[in-house]
Amino acid sequence: MTRPETDTSPAPRPASPGERLADAVRVRRFTPAERWVHRTTAFLMGLCVLTAACLYLPEFAELVGRRELVVRLHEWSGLLLPVPVLAGLASRAFRADLRLLNRFGPHDRVWLRAALRRDARPGSRPAGKFNAGQKTYAAWIAGAVLVMLGTGLLMWFTDLAPLVWRTSATFVHDWLALTVGLVLAGHIGMALARPESRRGLRTGSVDREWAEREHPLWRPRPHSDDSRPEPPDKARDDEVRETT
Repeated sequence: MTRPETDTSPAPRPASPGERLADAVRVRRFTPAERWVHRTTAFLMGLCVLTAACLYLPEFAELVGRRELVVRLHEWSGLLLPVPVLAGLASRAFRADLRLLNRFGPHDRVWLRAALRRDARPGSRPAGKFNAGQKTYAAWIAGAVLVMLGTGLLMWFTDLAPLVWRTSATFVHDWLALTVGLVLAGHIGMALARPESRRGLRTGSVDREWAEREHPLWRPRPHSDDSRPEPPDKARDDEVRETT
């Protein structure tokens, strides 16, 4: 039996009638710090991909010009890409979400099997706060960014490694950049098809009915609790406990 992800924080203050009405409709999904991390990372990633396109595609290169400026923007946007995530570690909520993204349970395997079979029946894709597809994407893009950063540094600082290393780094960097571009296009396409997911990242809250339908194992904190300080990590574990 799969238990839901539960927020075990201390009991909140009594909600006003207006807050109770809001809780019946909206629930909090992301804090301002988490939204800042996502927006800043998305901006740097977009800048990195766009400048890469200007460097590798002659049509874009002729349109933009100023190759030296484009190169510098590409290098620094790539170098700064991990910074928002590292800064986000100061947020307890962000660290708690990273723990959830890093955990795969039996329900995630069920979700993946259903997705591969294109089974969209209600209840066929059990998910906590993040579904298995989101967890897989987060793990893949994090690894890709680290590889791109490492190979990019070898290409930027030519004295760091011998020629054969730099040649190999260029090969990996170029082909992985193409793969990242394709994966990001798919990520953006899926986001465009899911307005409530976008609203959650834009406003921090989502429709309660949507949350119960798309993430049935997630037990979110009430929206009226936004002003309450985050409890300690141990109390905010939000772990999906699996029992058999």
